[in-house]
Amino acid sequence: MTTISPPQPRLRASIAKGRPAWYWPAIIGGSILVIATVRVLTGANDIDSSGALAAAIGLAMPLALAGLGGLWSERAGVVNIGLEGMMILGTWGAAFFGFHYGPWAGILGAVLMGVVGGAIHALATVIFGVDHIVSGVAVNLLGAGAGAYLAVRTFTGLPGGGPTQSPPLDQLPFLSVPGLGDWLLSLEQSKTWLVADVAGIMRALTTNVNVLTVFAVLLLVGSWWVLWRTPFGLRLRSCGEAPQAAETLGVNVLRLKFTAVLISGALAGLAGGFLVLVASNLYREGQTGGRGYIGLAAMIFGNWRPGGLAAGAMLFGYADAIQLRGRGDVIHAYLLPIGLLLLAWGVWQLIRRAQGKAFAGVWRIVLALGVLAWYALTSEVPPEFTNMTPYVATLMVLAFSAQRLRMPAADGAVYRKGEAH
Repeated sequence: MTTISPPQPRLRASIAKGRPAWYWPAIIGGSILVIATVRVLTGANDIDSSGALAAAIGLAMPLALAGLGGLWSERAGVVNIGLEGMMILGTWGAAFFGFHYGPWAGILGAVLMGVVGGAIHALATVIFGVDHIVSGVAVNLLGAGAGAYLAVRTFTGLPGGGPTQSPPLDQLPFLSVPGLGDWLLSLEQSKTWLVADVAGIMRALTTNVNVLTVFAVLLLVGSWWVLWRTPFGLRLRSCGEAPQAAETLGVNVLRLKFTAVLISGALAGLAGGFLVLVASNLYREGQTGGRGYIGLAAMIFGNWRPGGLAAGAMLFGYADAIQLRGRGDVIHAYLLPIGLLLLAWGVWQLIRRAQGKAFAGVWRIVLALGVLAWYALTSEVPPEFTNMTPYVATLMVLAFSAQRLRMPAADGAVYRKGEAH
């Protein structure tokens, strides 16, 4: 039987619509301008300090890797809510191999254990046709149980170890661009509008950056290139959009789905390894803390695309960093632009829907006035709200972005070989 390659232009047009080249530079540049202005107006200098941004990057990377794992799986049509369990397996693999063979072997151990979780999910969903949600929940439960059992068996009795944690581990190296750190710090401390803000961002990106963070960024860029710029990526995405049509064109749908879920497990395991080898220097039971689910939320926020996923992970990581630093004044400062944005949005809705459909604009204006009043009448938000910030940010972003989301058309559908005939 002759294998026919998928028609590239037609499939590209139907399942991939890219944004204009100026979109992300405009979003990033506009955000920097707004944050710089808010910093000067409110005096919340930690809003974009190099320390806050470096912490945000460190907290965002596990979310981005887990979300990237979900993206690979779901672009092939397999829902993967088992990311949390795969991350847990990755934490143990990183600790076990890292303790016995060094941190570089720990990376490999995290990836291999994540692949084990991915293989279980792939066998259940792709081969046996188990419901994807049921399989994902089972993987999470299995990962949590297996991780706890393996920790007891392998870390108990070791110096510094115990049934719920590993001995201290060697960390992966940190990288810096020579000669930039002190100069950028002096510019940042000048507090000059925009200059200090750009310097703080550049210092966070060029000083004491872990090698695994650099690798994670390369994985994000590489995934975009593979999935959207290669025939392999086109075929894989066609499995998540129209698997029956892809099969008629000679695509081995089952093999691609299985491969995608294995890659998904490897990336989720690497996310767990990041928590052990970078974010801390040991394994602890419960270390993932639900980050697999937040990574999945970041993927959904990013509309199943690497760029949006990275933005979502950075947003959640930034909110978490501000919460951990206990900076209620920073969260209070954000009330000003949020209130003004809601006010402008409400006025625009009133103008756009002037004929009997003004309710959507009215409630946004009322909400904006409430937020602005909160900003004017207080100097910082309560500590209880500060602790809630990452979760509130997650819910708000998903709520406001829900209308523009488009998941792969066949995501979550059970596929059987030969259905197209």
